[in-house]
Amino acid sequence: MRITRDLELVDGRVVRVHDSGTGGAPGETPAETVLWHHGSPQTGALLDPLVEAAQARGIRVVSCARPSYGGSSPHPGRTVASVADDVAQVADALTIQRFAVMGSSGGGPHALACAALLPGRVTAAVCFASVAPRVDDLDWFAGMASDGALRSALEGRAARARFAETEEFDPLSFTDTDWAALDGTWSALGADAGRAGEDGPDGLIDDDVALAAPWGFDVGLIDVPVLLVQGGQDRVVPPSHAHWLAEHCPTAELWTRPHDGHVSVLDTAAVALDWLTARDELSRGR
Repeated sequence: MRITRDLELVDGRVVRVHDSGTGGAPGETPAETVLWHHGSPQTGALLDPLVEAAQARGIRVVSCARPSYGGSSPHPGRTVASVADDVAQVADALTIQRFAVMGSSGGGPHALACAALLPGRVTAAVCFASVAPRVDDLDWFAGMASDGALRSALEGRAARARFAETEEFDPLSFTDTDWAALDGTWSALGADAGRAGEDGPDGLIDDDVALAAPWGFDVGLIDVPVLLVQGGQDRVVPPSHAHWLAEHCPTAELWTRPHDGHVSVLDTAAVALDWLTARDELSRGR
């Protein structure tokens, strides 16, 4: 049974946590726990297709709403790396010692942060359409259908907040396959993004500022298996980001989906869960 609860962190902030439960038969211990890092903007609520695929495999899914999203407290000045300490505290509160991480879009870097900064706890990571860090050897904006929000974030939070006052979503950012996914399997994602938008722009603003700034960790130091799944037609996070991550993260494996966009790439979620389960079994020596 799904549970939503608010957990207080040591600094007094509150994190809203969504928990699918153990999955499988009542009382059965799950083979794996996956901590899901939601995209930008989302409330952090669990998405039905992901939970259904996980429960069919006896996998528990936990999702933490990032600061200023879905009931979680603001965290002024947060970096991408900040998420690792929050996740560690949530895992401790739920008595979860080891877990895998999955993230989509703006959640991808946050999943990678946990993989880099929580050694001995994170077993593996999967990222769908993840943003790469802004570095000299990557043309960060090339291929983005709409880059105004992230460009404004380069100038700091105040500039990004001013941009939000007139910001409108560009429908050309999504491909036909993306719109089909939002009309079908991943309709819950679109509905949740709408709810996040109704709550205000603060979470998205802080995400963009954190993504555009130094992340606070080096992806080259990640030593657990990483799977990068990328749509070849993605107009939100271009394929060049995934290729950069694959080249600079020594444990990364890249799956390219030539005909997928930013949302439709999530159709690989079930297969990615199988990939995680295989890595978990290897790490346990089964």
